[in-house]
Amino acid sequence: MSDDIRASIGLRPVINVSGTMTSLGASIVVPEAIRAMAAILPQFVEVNDLQRKASAIISRLTGSEAGFVTASCSSGISLAVAGAITGPDLLAIEKLPDAAPEKNEVLVQMGHVVSYGAPVDQAIRLAGGKVVLIGQATSTHRFHMENAITDKTAAAVYVISHHVVNYGLLHLTEFVEIAHAKGVPVIVDAASEYDLKLFLAQGADIVLYSGHKFLGGPTSGIVAGRKELVRNAFLQNMGIGRGMKVGKESIFGVMAALEAWETRDHDGIRERETSYLHLWKQTLDGRPGVTALIEPDPTNNPLDRMRVIIAPQEAHITAWDLAAQLRSGTDPIIVRDHEVEHHYFYLDPCNLHPGQETVVAERLAEELDKARASNEIIASPIEDLSRHRFDGMLRWPD
Repeated sequence: MSDDIRASIGLRPVINVSGTMTSLGASIVVPEAIRAMAAILPQFVEVNDLQRKASAIISRLTGSEAGFVTASCSSGISLAVAGAITGPDLLAIEKLPDAAPEKNEVLVQMGHVVSYGAPVDQAIRLAGGKVVLIGQATSTHRFHMENAITDKTAAAVYVISHHVVNYGLLHLTEFVEIAHAKGVPVIVDAASEYDLKLFLAQGADIVLYSGHKFLGGPTSGIVAGRKELVRNAFLQNMGIGRGMKVGKESIFGVMAALEAWETRDHDGIRERETSYLHLWKQTLDGRPGVTALIEPDPTNNPLDRMRVIIAPQEAHITAWDLAAQLRSGTDPIIVRDHEVEHHYFYLDPCNLHPGQETVVAERLAEELDKARASNEIIASPIEDLSRHRFDGMLRWPD
């Protein structure tokens, strides 16, 4: 008998080769975090004291002066920005976001205003921040940032993500240099990043991490950085942070996930994931109209993914239709398809249970064989992806 709870509540047993995506549940929670959450759930604790214990662990792993756990990395952006705006002023904290102090401008490179499921700039505006975009989508120079800083600038936000424009923008170290020259703190959104120390070491004042992606903790965000700024962000729990609160089980679960990170067999995990990529490459190599490339992570996380490039005339199916076929059926497979209009998608091996890599290989072969057997090319209009992207959400909960 299967111990998979999904069937018993009517959910599809999806296989995730998209990555650490919140919409799919982000990641497989590590056993240490599961045990920790189960142990603390029946107990009462003084939450602020538990956060002090979390601060010590966060500091040890990130090199920060202090840290705390919040509901998500998005929450962390809002809290860090709010802290930069209000400082420790409790009345200002209560009045956010409508009555933000005059010093509330937050700089962001235009090429960093991306969506992680919601817009980055919205997380800033929720905190009472006035977003000041610098540069253009594909070009930011020193003079853009230097001239944007005024006596109203409260902070500057820098985004590390595969979604951002990865050329022509200011590197973090230069971004920090310019901001610090005028006394402006730098907040880094590093939600999906593996390296817990790099960005603080490069001069960031606060770095925000997801607790539930590579760390394998419960849904949560981690705020780490300079003690005064972290404290000011933590104080927002008396204001806008109340709606972003995190439970004792999530705080303790993140603590356990962080400690497990220190002893995790990172090399062994990479070796296993690489074997999955090689299996998929063997499955796809030589198939008409299919090119399989193993590529490194674009933000230098220590992992590879497979880019599957589809030439419809030879494969008899488009990349987006193949992705749709894979996510249908009895073994739905969700691929990383955010660039699918360029005729490719990615397979991410980091969130598979043992044996699922074989199911992925079999389904790829099955769907490609079916397409090749078709007398016509399976090619739905690419415009339909945009036209119908939100149909399911707009019908929810039906």
